[in-house]
Amino acid sequence: MSAQPDHAPLAPQAPAPGAPAELLAQLRADRRAERWVPAFEREWAQALEESRQSFSLGGLYAVVQEWQGRLAHAPAVDAFVASGYDDSEFIDMAQLRVRRR
Repeated sequence: MSAQPDHAPLAPQAPAPGAPAELLAQLRADRRAERWVPAFEREWAQALEESRQSFSLGGLYAVVQEWQGRLAHAPAVDAFVASGYDDSEFIDMAQLRVRRR
């Protein structure tokens, strides 16, 4: 009997070759473009430099996937903020952990 899994784990799927350009166009069209475009360009430049030094595309893929997620979830965040939910009485998790000790 083997201790190996009977299936290979799925590797994260690489974004399409044009995904960064498409993502940048979507970010520029968003109402948050003034803040998001410079942040994306900064993170992309850092990941690009790291990939040149390491010969790995993982950092570039991560930046694209992270920003795609931010863009996809922005409407839900906007709806939450617009709902008027008062989260000012939150519990700091660091304080909660200290209380348990």
